[in-house]
Amino acid sequence: MNIEATKLELMKLLLNTQKESVLEKIKEIFQKEYPQDWWEELSKEEHQEIELGLKEAENGQLKSHQDVMKLFNEWK
Repeated sequence: MNIEATKLELMKLLLNTQKESVLEKIKEIFQKEYPQDWWEELSKEEHQEIELGLKEAENGQLKSHQDVMKLFNEWK
């Protein structure tokens, strides 16, 4: 059996099952095989902000922990 036929057979079995335990096991297999990377969960804007921060750090544009905590406390 080729891969496409196997996929179709599995989809048919998946759609016809009413056993939640089977669905959970299948879900676990996929989560182990294809774990979600936290980076992929971030928005485009968050990616850009992180990349900007890394560039600033590479250029020596850093802020002390004390300065950052002052800014954080002002936001509260």
